[in-house]
Amino acid sequence: MSVIGIGGVFFRARDPAALQEWYLTHLGVGGGESPVWMQGAGPTVFMPFAHDTDYFAADKQWMLNFRVVDLDRLLAKLRKAGIAIATDASWDSHETGRFARIHDPEGNPIELWEPPIEG
Repeated sequence: MSVIGIGGVFFRARDPAALQEWYLTHLGVGGGESPVWMQGAGPTVFMPFAHDTDYFAADKQWMLNFRVVDLDRLLAKLRKAGIAIATDASWDSHETGRFARIHDPEGNPIELWEPPIEG
């Protein structure tokens, strides 16, 4: 196979510099001297959804999903910054892990995923 991973995520923004700073400040993604983000190894789900899915907002074509470590700590940090968070116990399971949802300042949906601990 010739594809070995996601090489980038590119999307339009009304204020690219401010949005890049938001992702760096709140999620530690990109920004700074270089937009390159060195990821930790792990699973990446690549899956188109049906056009009428209710998994994320109908007016959005995509949703970012970030793998995280210590979801509770990250959620506490986001709450302290005044970022609205959605959680639902029905999203979580021992098989798939834990989830939370936020939106960036331009309304783009972001899912935070803490995979289950292997072992």
